[in-house]
Amino acid sequence: MAQKEKKTRFAPKLIIKKGDKVKVIAGNYKGETGEVLEVFPDKNRAVVDNINMRKKHRKPTQDKPGGIVDIAAPIHLSNLMLVDPKTGEATRIGRKEVDGKLVRYAKKSGELFN
Repeated sequence: MAQKEKKTRFAPKLIIKKGDKVKVIAGNYKGETGEVLEVFPDKNRAVVDNINMRKKHRKPTQDKPGGIVDIAAPIHLSNLMLVDPKTGEATRIGRKEVDGKLVRYAKKSGELFN
């Protein structure tokens, strides 16, 4: 018999989105910054450009040569922090309503995120 998946009542609202600039605050890549390429909300992970690099053995196809390539593996969201667009430092995030929409803002400078 197949194992039942755990159902949650609602999906948590994520702070980090695709295209955000983030800083790694824990792990082997601590202190490095990069852009978020993809977010996996169900696993609480994100793929960041040139962070958490792994080797992948690729089979050759008609249009791509084979070999060992470097790919960015997902990293847990708890190890990432958004970078303030004004100061360039890692900052916590708040939400406030502007023109009837809920927008993210940096707690350090008060700057709004796109």
